[in-house]
Order: sequence, then C-alpha cells, then structure tokens
Amino acid sequence: MSELVIRPITKDDIAACLDIYNYEVVNGVATLDLEARTLLEWQEWYEAHQTSEHCIFVGLIDDVVVGYASLSPYRTKDAFKSTVELSIYIHQEYRGRGVASKLMAHILDHAKETDTLHTVVSVITAGNAASTALHERFGFTYCGLTPQVGFKHGKYQDTETYALLV
Repeated sequence: MSELVIRPITKDDIAACLDIYNYEVVNGVATLDLEARTLLEWQEWYEAHQTSEHCIFVGLIDDVVVGYASLSPYRTKDAFKSTVELSIYIHQEYRGRGVASKLMAHILDHAKETDTLHTVVSVITAGNAASTALHERFGFTYCGLTPQVGFKHGKYQDTETYALLV
C-alpha cells in the first residue's frame, strides 16, 4: 500500500467523501441515516466545516480519497461551543489498513492545537468493535450506552458515547 497522505478537504473531495458516507447509509450502521445524502447536502456539510473547530481532513492513497475525519458541532447551545463531535469514515476497500488510526491521530492533534476546543465526543453505533477499539486506543473514556435509540436494517440499534478531553 502506498503512503497515506492526510490534508484538509477541498471541494474536489466532496463527491468521494459522499460516496464513502452513502455506502454506510445503505450497507451499514456506522451512521443511522436511512436515506443517502445528496451532493447538494454534502456541499452544505463542506461549507459548514471551514473553521478550526469544525473541519474535515481527508486521507488519500495514490490521490484517491480513502477516508475522512470531521469535527462537527456537538450541540447548538452556546455552552457547548468548546465541544465537537468526531466522525471517521473509511472506504470499505481500505478498512483494516491503519487509515482510521492515522486520521484519528491527525484530527486529535488538530483538536489539541485548537485553543477553543476542550472536549471531543464520538457517538458510535454499538457493536462496531473496530471503532470502539480505535477510540479506546486513543484514550477516549466510555460515557455510556443509549439503548435502542435508532431503528435500521430491521432492528433497534444502541449507541455508545465516548469522550476525550483535549
């Protein structure tokens, strides 16, 4: 495998990130979205992530986007401004190759260097062992289970929340 390059997202990366996300919408439970997102929605997502606090990094191998990591608003109330929600999605053909770990290290370094951030939260669909192990490896604290909070693929899904002070 060629070396992974991590850089901030550009407009040219939006469609590739959308494809990675929509694969999970249709085939998995890493997201509890039920309907595939549109390019217009993803362009708005891109525009909303153009600050130090709310940003997106892509991972590329041979100039192909193979995954991304984003920091998004955790809640809309002003008291939560210093908290962000982390998401990491990896193209299905590149999983298990260390891409998620490298994206995690990169985005957490960014969060630690951003003076206005204090807490990174991840909400993981329960049963995602790879994501759970990734968060534990990076020192996230398990904060609890929310049982049967979503219904996807014919069954109720639980979520687990993890947090890391940066």
